[in-house]
Amino acid sequence: MSTAALRQETYLPAAGSELAQVHDFLKAHEEAGRGRPGTRYFLAGSAPGDQIELPAEVYRVLRHVVEALQQGLAVTVAPLTQKLTTQQAADLLGVSRPTLIKVLDEGKVPFERAGTHRRILLRDLLAYREQRRAEQYAALEATAVDLDEEEDLDSVLEQLREARRTAAKRRRRGSAP
Repeated sequence: MSTAALRQETYLPAAGSELAQVHDFLKAHEEAGRGRPGTRYFLAGSAPGDQIELPAEVYRVLRHVVEALQQGLAVTVAPLTQKLTTQQAADLLGVSRPTLIKVLDEGKVPFERAGTHRRILLRDLLAYREQRRAEQYAALEATAVDLDEEEDLDSVLEQLREARRTAAKRRRRGSAP
């Protein structure tokens, strides 16, 4: 398949039992104590002996897609190059391009220059995204307050405000929440 033929595709869950059969096979295999199917994965055609071995990464993608479709979710597959433009990187993070440029200039994500253009390695961007998610979850946890049903609502709100102030102070100091 040519590079020009690769494009973003969104797949919607299909009605029918074929998807359920694939999901059930994968789940039963794991529940039988055998874990995920062995290190060999095959894609079979309709003719006897018409099969090809799939790499483990392709299996993981298939497993993820099948689970999402089984839950009634749509799945989008978008081919990406290993080096992204700033716009592609911003889109992947769900931020504006100027916000991404600020992140790059602050040294939070390594990049290289191609003339006047910045290029970001996909693996570096994904690592930053995971780090940012972990920080966000930690910040949420830091603002969590145990609720006591008998406690006064004003008291709970004040505890939340104090937790936010503490998290904001940590953020300004540059330490992890």
